[in-house]
Order: sequence, then C-alpha cells, then structure tokens
Amino acid sequence: MDRLLPRNLWKPILIAAAIAFAYAGVLARLGRLWWDDENYSHGLLIPFVIGYILWAERGRLAAEPKRPSFWWGGAAIVCGLFGLWAGTAGAELFVQRTSLVLVLAGVAVYFWGFRLLKLVLVPLFLLLLAIPIPTIVFNKVAFPLQLFASRVAVWTMRQFDIPVLRQGNVIELMPLNSTTTKKLEVVEACSGIRSLMTLVTLAVVFAYFTSPARGGGGGPGGGRSDFNLRGWAFWRSFIIVVSAVPIAIVTNAARVSGTGVLARYYGTEVADGFFHSFSGWVVYVVAFLLLFAVGWLLDRVGPSGRGGRRKGGVEKTTKTTDATGDEAGVVGGAPSAAMSSAGATKNT
Repeated sequence: MDRLLPRNLWKPILIAAAIAFAYAGVLARLGRLWWDDENYSHGLLIPFVIGYILWAERGRLAAEPKRPSFWWGGAAIVCGLFGLWAGTAGAELFVQRTSLVLVLAGVAVYFWGFRLLKLVLVPLFLLLLAIPIPTIVFNKVAFPLQLFASRVAVWTMRQFDIPVLRQGNVIELMPLNSTTTKKLEVVEACSGIRSLMTLVTLAVVFAYFTSPARGGGGGPGGGRSDFNLRGWAFWRSFIIVVSAVPIAIVTNAARVSGTGVLARYYGTEVADGFFHSFSGWVVYVVAFLLLFAVGWLLDRVGPSGRGGRRKGGVEKTTKTTDATGDEAGVVGGAPSAAMSSAGATKNT
C-alpha cells in the first residue's frame, strides 16, 4: 500500500514549489496586508499555527493510505487556477486568495485522496479565515455592529442616569464640569469586527487543540482532525466556534459602554490613548475566558464528562462491594474459627 513515506517527499516539495511560484505575488501582497491592516494582523500567526498542526499530525499524514481521486482533485485544481486567472484579470484580490485554498485542497485530493483532505481541513479553514473579506462585505458587517455597540452604550449610560443622545453611531453627552456637549463616535475600529475575526480564528485553534481525542490518545495524532458529523468532537468544536460570534459582539459592546460611562466623568479623552488600548486588551482576555468557559461547560455536559462521572460511580460501587465482601469474609470466618476451636477442645 502506497504511503507518504520520507523517500517520496520530493513530490510534495515539488508541488509546493510550483504553487509558491504561481502564487508568489498573491502571497506577497497578502503578507503586506497582514502587516499593515490591524483588522487582519492575526494572519501573521496563521502560517506558524498551520505549520505546527501539520508537524504534530505528520505521523497520521504519513500513515494515511493513498486513495487519489484524479477527477475530483483535477477539477478542483483547474477551478482554483481559473479563479487565480480571473481574479488577476479582474483585479479581484479575494478571488485570487481563495483560489489558493481550492488549489491546495485539490492537490491533496488529486495525489492522496479525500481521507487526507479530512486531516488537513482545519489548516485549510484557518488559512481561509486569514484571507480578508471583500470591502463591500466588510462594510455591510461593520456598520450594523457600530450601530449595535452605540445602542448598547446609550442604554447602559441611561441606566446610570446619564443624559445622552444618539445619532446613528455618534453619541452626544455632557461630561461633568463641561459647558458644551461632546461627541463620542463609534468608528469602524470600535465596531468589534476586528475582535470578531480574531476571536473566531482563536476559537478554531482552541477547539482543535482541546478536542476530545478518540481512541484514548490525547496527544497529536489522536484523531483530532477527523471530520465526522456524527461525532461529539465535531459538534463541540462547532458550538465553540459559533459561540465566538456573540461573545465578540457582546464584549465589544461592553467596552464601548464602559468608555461612554467613563467619558461622562472624565471627559471624552478616555476614548483615546492608554485607556483605549488597554480596554482592547482587556476585552480580548475576557472574550477568551468566556470562550474557555464554553469549552469547559461542553466538556462537563458532553459524553466524555458524563462517561467520566458514570465510570467514577461504577468504581465507587465496586470498591464498596469489595469492602463489604471483605467484611463478610471476616465475619463469616469468625464462626468457622470458633467451630474449629470447639472441635479441637472436644477431641482433647
């Protein structure tokens, strides 16, 4: 049975070189965007995370039998290269970048088959999350988030009896010791879309590395990469990733609300400078802790948590039974010893 053995590593190296040559310009522009755009700065870490996952799963990847699908893999490669050409001709960067994910998936299917594709789905998904969405879609998502954060901030401030007026994403309030109203604008950077994309990516990584391994193995190669819709591991990961969306939105709205309340007492200057940066880090920490809490709760209510409690109950019952049996043996042994002693006395 053919396997991805070290002596055959020249093939994937040659394929990687060909893909790198075809996508050199696309990858260079993508790297510059990760460096310059704070909304996608998490993309700088994605290659290292993907590299670690592939290295950790190298044993399973090497042991996976080859079942190449030339038609499906070839079709995916052709569609991906066509997307690269169309995106280049139409100056559409999103199409160019997503075509890379399709080409990589097609290469995996063409040379090794769908089973190996299942093992690399998480790295491919992480790469897809690091690709910037089109600007028109970005704006369609960012502006409603700005309005939501401003509405929550106004509602929170009114709970503190702070007079406030909202016009779209602009909040007007009267700071203490001030004779004029000040405007607090919830700009695009405060919409929460940055924390949303980062937290969703972090949720995928967190769900992958904490996924309950099948077969009793907890380390790499324990079955974490399997894509099984019927398995608890998949639905646990799905819930964690989906929960990252409301967590990111709510924590960002709380940040904007806190800024509005503090602006009432300390002026709108708190929206800039140290507090703005510090509150952003606090929001990330709180959001991750909430994400961790979701994973912990799922582990408690999932099959693994319930199975562990049942197993503990069985062990406790077994120990109790053993102790009871030992006690019965001691009690039952006493009459036997007494009878033996009486018999010995009678014979004497």
